[in-house]
Amino acid sequence: MEGWGRYPRHESEVLNCRFPEALSGIAASHPGLIARGNGRSYGDAAIGEHSTLMCGGLNRMKRFDATDRVLTVEGGVMLSDVLRSLVPRGYFPPVVPGTKFVTIGGMVASDVHGKNHHCHGGFGDHVDELKLVTASGEILTCSRSQNTELFSATIGGMGLTGIIAEASFRLRPIETGWITQKTTVAENLGEALRALRQSEDATYSVAWIDCLSKGASLGRSLIFAGEHATQDQVGETPKADRFPSPSSAALFLPLDMPGWLLNRASVAAFNELYFRSGIRKSAKSLLVHWDNYFFPLDRILQWNRLYGKRGFLQHQCVVPDADALQVLASILDRFAHSGKGSFLAVLKRLRGSAGLLSFAAPGYTLALDLPATQEVLRLLDEIDELVVKAGGRLYLAKDARQSRLTFESGYPRLDAFKELRRATGADRRFNSRLAKRLGI
Repeated sequence: MEGWGRYPRHESEVLNCRFPEALSGIAASHPGLIARGNGRSYGDAAIGEHSTLMCGGLNRMKRFDATDRVLTVEGGVMLSDVLRSLVPRGYFPPVVPGTKFVTIGGMVASDVHGKNHHCHGGFGDHVDELKLVTASGEILTCSRSQNTELFSATIGGMGLTGIIAEASFRLRPIETGWITQKTTVAENLGEALRALRQSEDATYSVAWIDCLSKGASLGRSLIFAGEHATQDQVGETPKADRFPSPSSAALFLPLDMPGWLLNRASVAAFNELYFRSGIRKSAKSLLVHWDNYFFPLDRILQWNRLYGKRGFLQHQCVVPDADALQVLASILDRFAHSGKGSFLAVLKRLRGSAGLLSFAAPGYTLALDLPATQEVLRLLDEIDELVVKAGGRLYLAKDARQSRLTFESGYPRLDAFKELRRATGADRRFNSRLAKRLGI
């Protein structure tokens, strides 16, 4: 088995489940088990040490309370199905990650963050209640008023407290399925950080970074601020459909691409074209389809094949505000001079999280996709030292190779999480390859 990055690969027995009634028996009889949604965590977080439970069959939406805007679903329901069902009815999930091809259970377990974390927090902040299958097979209701410690540990807990059988979360009302987007051009990293701070009043904001730029242009960026468009705003344009359907994928990669395809020259050419295109679009506000704004890479099915059979790594860190400019500049400078540029480099602002093992912390988060080579692995070890020294951490849902020392330095509530795992017996039942690698 492998994650979305296709690195590393491990053997694990595959179990399937279509009915929630079977979860208790599976949980109580399979040590070394981890639940797996759609396999979009990048590394080894959703690969069981011995057994991997495929939860895609647990895909029923159970009820929707339109008054309170609370949706209750089984853990294997796909975000794409929630969007397809509820966007036309005028509702949008409170937080979405960079792909819609994830399960709700996976979103809870990773406490995913989106382009609105700076103002609305992570997905876990909007979850009202969970049904959790524990190590003994018991099904517990967890919320902020019931089994509160287990609730806090499960949000962002990477599936290591139990199997998320069901989740209830709140949606936000929207008038249309369009996003008004404003693009700001930043000529260097300092301008990019300043532009992100200045766009904090926007509901959504994210920066694309040219990670191969150097010198005075180091970290040049495009900052995209967005809002859900009102009916009046859409009515003023030729776009007639108030709630457009999800975009169809424009490209499918049936084969692994050659390993040399994403090299310094090709990435540099793409970055230059993309930056110039952003400059042209910065003159005015644009009306953007919700699918294109939130999930641009979903238009390329199996885009992880771009990196070939060797796979790729995503390095996502968060660095506190005080040292952000210095640390992020050093990270980008090292990548620029190594020539190991990422065609996907994203910068966002985050605030704190409630989950014991949640990734988000106040500061800036930088995500880079890189080929899985020995040279890149050595470079990332150096980058980790900069992040840890600044008091930062790495995102477990993206991690495939960080050391225990890096992990333990970045998560101050780790001991409390481990103690809860021991107290509930989860440490003897739920174990992923990530958990074994990091000693959780």
